[in-house]
Amino acid sequence: MRKPRAAVGSRSRCRKQASSQEGREKRALSSSQAKLSAPDGLARQQEEVRLQAPVSPYHLFRDTAEVTVFRKRLLSWYDREKRDLPWRRRVEGEVDLDRRAYAVWVSEVMLQQTQVATVIDYYTRWMQKWPTLQDLARASLEEVNQLWAGLGYYSRGRRLQEGARKVVEELGGHMPRTAETLQWLLPGVGRYTARAIASIAFGQATGVVDGNVVRVLCRVRAIGADPSSTLVSQQLWSLAQQLVEPARPGDFNQAAMELGATVCTPQRPLCSQCPVQSLCRARQRVEREQLSASRSPPGSRDVEECAPNTGQCQLCAPPTEPWDQTLGVANFPRKVSRRPPREECSATCVLEQPRALGGARILLVQRPNSGLLAGLWEFPSVTAEPSGQHQRKALLRELQSWVGPVPATCLRHLGQVVHTFSHIKLTYQVYGLALEEQTPVTVVPPGARWLTREEFHTAAVSTAMKKVFRVYEGQQPGTCKGSKRSQVSTLSGWKKPSAGQQVLDSFFRPHIPADAPSLNSATQ
Repeated sequence: MRKPRAAVGSRSRCRKQASSQEGREKRALSSSQAKLSAPDGLARQQEEVRLQAPVSPYHLFRDTAEVTVFRKRLLSWYDREKRDLPWRRRVEGEVDLDRRAYAVWVSEVMLQQTQVATVIDYYTRWMQKWPTLQDLARASLEEVNQLWAGLGYYSRGRRLQEGARKVVEELGGHMPRTAETLQWLLPGVGRYTARAIASIAFGQATGVVDGNVVRVLCRVRAIGADPSSTLVSQQLWSLAQQLVEPARPGDFNQAAMELGATVCTPQRPLCSQCPVQSLCRARQRVEREQLSASRSPPGSRDVEECAPNTGQCQLCAPPTEPWDQTLGVANFPRKVSRRPPREECSATCVLEQPRALGGARILLVQRPNSGLLAGLWEFPSVTAEPSGQHQRKALLRELQSWVGPVPATCLRHLGQVVHTFSHIKLTYQVYGLALEEQTPVTVVPPGARWLTREEFHTAAVSTAMKKVFRVYEGQQPGTCKGSKRSQVSTLSGWKKPSAGQQVLDSFFRPHIPADAPSLNSATQ
């Protein structure tokens, strides 16, 4: 997308504004650089990485004619097939550069690790509520968390607001104009996001590499080595920079990402619809393998494809991972083995006042301002061992710290919820306690609040807490069996309670089938 041209009569004023903007950026950049204690900062480290190992020209674009064809075909396809998305409409119709950059920034942050279909509604509501940087800078973290609730990776929203405040308070309300200054000056803005904003909003000719682009480039140039390695990552960034169309950098980058999202997909790619199929080395490899299947052992590599002068090519798949005929082009990129998330256990309690003035209320407490789910609201919880030892006592102490004495005998275990975050698999042991006969509690310490059920569903709470509440709703006091709306499971390895507690629990706790499944969730 080309950078909008200023009117002739305003050129002098624009030059002055540009000069002023450049001065602000230089001062802020100089200040940020002075704070770095390590000499090899992120930007310098990324730019100074060099490919020491041999790389065959087979994995590169060797002449400008091939690059020109790639650009032309990809952009022509994008102009015909691009999806109609709210952030694209907003950017195309916006002439103010700061608003354009803000619109791109919000969309790029929301799209990280999140599907387009999920983001559309969140993006629309966000831009309606905070259409400018100034509007977002004035918002509270509570409001940001409330709108972001359910989108996952909650630190993204907090950093987005921190960045907006920095732009307004330290940069005169103007977004940095280059990829380098965007990355240096804005919290949470990394290499990809900075280059996406710079190319789409400001027309800077800089390439981008996200998961979709990694897949496209690895297939187009048959790069079978681990794409997460420093060497391969740097090569992919180099290819992206070589390919980007200087006249339409924003459109080109979006086209490359669009191709990976809609055509060059992880499984069952639509090769027949690909505009650069004739340039794709992965597709060429598939055709050669099909022709030579009867003449050579399966999985053998044609040494004429990639023959570095010395040593094993560092961009080829290792010999330990032979070609899989059933995968076709999906042999690229190489699947990266991920470390499984660490497992943790938490005990959480839905504490309710059914007879509170104005209707039933449930207690929520606020998490710390840093760490997992920072600043969000949750039911009172304690970290617990999977065995459940001392779980009830610890949870009762936590409840009493917020509301004073509670009837310990009424604390009921309801089941469990397993929720997977990006790096943590967290099992919530769900308890419920209804203050039926207690005097309504109206005063709570800072960091706690009583909410109606309707207020809970619109509060800044995580998806995991909403699932915990669904378990509670299915096990209301006085019911004799679980609701079909809630899937719960009995505890595995739960420490046997005392005889008296067993009798009491048998009275309060509804029957839970031993084979009932856990309530699991995807990462959110």
